[in-house]
Amino acid sequence: MTFHGLAEHILKQVDKPLTANEIWQLPVDQGLDEKLNSSGKTPWATLGARLYVISRDNPDSVFKTIGKRPKRFYLKDKKYTIDFKEYEEGKTEEETEISTTQPTKTYLEKDLHPFLAHYAFYNLNCHCKTINHSKSDKKSFGEWVHPDMVGCVFPIDEWDNEVLELSSAVGNTSVKFISFELKKELNLSTLREKFFQTVSNSSWENESYIVAAEISKNEDFLSELARLSSSFGVGVIELDINDPNSASIRFPAQTRETLDWETMNKLTVMNKDFKQFVKRVRIDLKSNEIRKEKYDKILDEGQLEKIIKN
Repeated sequence: MTFHGLAEHILKQVDKPLTANEIWQLPVDQGLDEKLNSSGKTPWATLGARLYVISRDNPDSVFKTIGKRPKRFYLKDKKYTIDFKEYEEGKTEEETEISTTQPTKTYLEKDLHPFLAHYAFYNLNCHCKTINHSKSDKKSFGEWVHPDMVGCVFPIDEWDNEVLELSSAVGNTSVKFISFELKKELNLSTLREKFFQTVSNSSWENESYIVAAEISKNEDFLSELARLSSSFGVGVIELDINDPNSASIRFPAQTRETLDWETMNKLTVMNKDFKQFVKRVRIDLKSNEIRKEKYDKILDEGQLEKIIKN
């Protein structure tokens, strides 16, 4: 069952418009979520984002929306017996009241780096390196050139040595480079600026992500975030500073098969950290051994908790 099919099936059963969360809860109660063709960790978020986009951008969609806060969905061709007036007026909940994941701890953006390194290592099999912007020659190529963190996914731990040597000989090691742009918060007012900063500094790699600890639950914001993610292939990762292992990919990144070597060269020339990262990856590939201590340290949950002040 697809997300669209699931939503249509649920909306046929009820005589009123439903929010994305209400649409998701009903199939969960009925056990229909197990039939969903999805392996993502947050299918409810994917369902909501897809409904927002298709109902707005596709005039032939079976879905229509009503109200703003919250936005509700209904079927365009279904005959309803209720008065839609109350739904047209909608509610006026403030965005801060809608959010259910507001952190209760204070922290800086740089404090999120160990959380991302932890998540990337255990969930993406990715070894990360923080890129210190102060080490860059800022006069060379303008703003928004550097990602906050870069990572490499190696096949070394998974492939036999004979296969590794053969792949190296033919020039195909199946290494994947990932760039990450870290933000404390993503909301509607600053989304476009932060998103296009990510797009600007991530053109060189195989995959790119914008990462945040606080992601707004505003429906207009989620709709726009889903659209931008789909249009530019940038994934979205939501960190959880209260439970590091609960971090998840809200929207997956699209994978590019080729690297932009010219941009990689510019980053190598202008930033010492990026140059060391490139050098480290080359050495590890040549030796078929990952020197984990040369990348950002992977902290356990207890160590991560001490970073954030109550």
